[in-house]
Amino acid sequence: MMISPNRSFRSAARWSLAIVLTFGCVFLLHAQAPTAPRQTGTVKSISGSGFVMTTAGGQDLTVNVPSAAKVLIVPPGAKDLTAATAGSVTDVQTGDRALVTGSAGDAGTTVNASRVILMKSAALAETHAAEEAAWARGGGGIVKSVDPSAGNIEISSGLHTVTVTTTPATIVRRYSGNSVRFEDAVKSDLASVQPGDQLRVRGTRSADGTSIAADAIVAGTFKNYSGLLTAVDPAAGTVTLKDLTTKKVVTVTVTPNSDVRRLPPMAAQAVAARMHGGANGAPGGGAAGAAQRPAGGEGQQGAAAGARRAGMDLSQMLSRLPTETIAGLKPGDAVMIVATSPSAESTQSSAVTLLTGVEPILTAAPSGEGMTLTPWSVGSEPSMGEGAGPGR
Repeated sequence: MMISPNRSFRSAARWSLAIVLTFGCVFLLHAQAPTAPRQTGTVKSISGSGFVMTTAGGQDLTVNVPSAAKVLIVPPGAKDLTAATAGSVTDVQTGDRALVTGSAGDAGTTVNASRVILMKSAALAETHAAEEAAWARGGGGIVKSVDPSAGNIEISSGLHTVTVTTTPATIVRRYSGNSVRFEDAVKSDLASVQPGDQLRVRGTRSADGTSIAADAIVAGTFKNYSGLLTAVDPAAGTVTLKDLTTKKVVTVTVTPNSDVRRLPPMAAQAVAARMHGGANGAPGGGAAGAAQRPAGGEGQQGAAAGARRAGMDLSQMLSRLPTETIAGLKPGDAVMIVATSPSAESTQSSAVTLLTGVEPILTAAPSGEGMTLTPWSVGSEPSMGEGAGPGR
């Protein structure tokens, strides 16, 4: 069973590697005295003479902006300040990204700004929408084969095999170690992509849909689990279940970066019904429909097709589902999880996405057969430049 980073090609409070790189470039090209504190974060609230921003580490900082401080507004993707426009503290709004340079205040959580560089939330939202559309026009799936010399990758995407063509200019990134964040994906090459990997593609799809000319891809090796939780330990940040596919008991770490979602009952029933409907979404859901289908041949193929289509539905809706926390989970809950593959850094998987409320879906596909979801939501976070890609 393959399920999602609605991250995630996940969350509204995280930002892509490209934004970090953008601010890093601005910082390097326009650095001040090395002793001056520099902080990057998202504006949480505003006041008449400053604002509070939350850093990537989750710390809230109070930023005082005196009248002598410079406020500059830069567009998403800017690598320096040549395109910056002058602003003022009144231009700062909740959700803006800010790079603050200044001096430490009396309190450890206060900065007296000498300069504030802003990326406006509205501009970032436009970039987000454009990036989402760009990745949606590409696609994704499970890697079937790789030919590095020809620059081609064959993927299983839904019910079809798609050829992904690359060039030396194609950006290749790969999830590293036990990380669940796209920001931690490292620059890689085609030789690192292996059969069984999950792949997301940004590029131009052919008219017949059989190939994608890729300008960027991101790949990773993930584990997919489904079943009923047997233990939940919020203090340790772990959940334990018996996986329906392998019949093994597994323990998965749920980190602050894991995307935990709850599928509402009506949505779960609708997805389960689509699974029973087969390739054309035809009627015949539920136990009665299952009993009417032959045990094999066309009926079995139709059920598998319906499961794959249902998986695609879930992939698309994940970002819109209600969020959940590990504290809201309990033994007996039905879950679907996509997690990092154990590595040299960690022998235990970390959840990329955990979806609960899936009892009807597991009843419809008790072995997880055919359920294929990508580990990323398409464009769940604003992104620009080389690091442009799916969130999570």
